[in-house]
Amino acid sequence: MPTISNPHDPYSGYNFWVEWDGIVHAGFRECSGLTATRKAGTYREGTDKALSQRQIPGLNTYGNITLKRGVTDNKELWEWHKKLQNGETDRRNLSIILANDQGEEKIRWNLENSWPTIWNAPGFNATSDEVAIETLELVHEGITIG
Repeated sequence: MPTISNPHDPYSGYNFWVEWDGIVHAGFRECSGLTATRKAGTYREGTDKALSQRQIPGLNTYGNITLKRGVTDNKELWEWHKKLQNGETDRRNLSIILANDQGEEKIRWNLENSWPTIWNAPGFNATSDEVAIETLELVHEGITIG
């Protein structure tokens, strides 16, 4: 019979921060879209005896990262997006960091060559008491876990 180790409790998803340029940006309410996909291609030669196609590895693709935070006087996300609107190239390597309940870093997802593709202002409603949330959607060129 195999040895069974003690169970490990999974980490909660509410202790996280985002870091780029060596600065921790802790004020995000939500971070989503961290996905990596390897597409499959099909291939068949006329001499293949099988009446089916082979599946061969294709290109890697990565999901867009969506960051949401409450609006404050900090215009950093807008300024980053505006630089790209003005034709400047400003790719940044950033990390999404998950911490345990004691605030200790446990897992770090590193995103290569990220840049904002969409910035959304909050919606406004005079009868609501919800916090105004801005959204930034980022594209990137790869993920490593460190």
